[in-house]
Amino acid sequence: MDIDVRGPRFGAAVTTVVLAAVLITGSAWLLAWQTLAFALGAAGGVARSPYGVLFRAAIRPRLGPPRAFEPPEPPRFAQAVGLGFALLGLIGYAVGPEWLGTAATGLALAAAFLNSAFGFCLGCEMYLLLRRATAGAG
Repeated sequence: MDIDVRGPRFGAAVTTVVLAAVLITGSAWLLAWQTLAFALGAAGGVARSPYGVLFRAAIRPRLGPPRAFEPPEPPRFAQAVGLGFALLGLIGYAVGPEWLGTAATGLALAAAFLNSAFGFCLGCEMYLLLRRATAGAG
């Protein structure tokens, strides 16, 4: 079942704010929260992530009906990619080196910002490229 495209974009906007706060504060705890949010989104899909639940409960009822839908697999893959960067960032902030935390968080922030501001999901594009590559190889 396809999902409302506004949900992942809302999640990316919240993620952008959280990751920017991590870069400003250097908070491993805040990055741990975002890591958990990515993990839940990767495991259960973006609709089951904390930001997806918030979108469905508080935001979507205030919007008109969705006009565009997308398959859930690309955003779910994007959550897994975000999880990888968040884990690297968490390692950097928690045990060092700090530059690893800053760099990994910055890369995740850039991807989240692209999605929230422009609707360009880097992780989704990676998923589609990998899918095309594996379909052509088989």
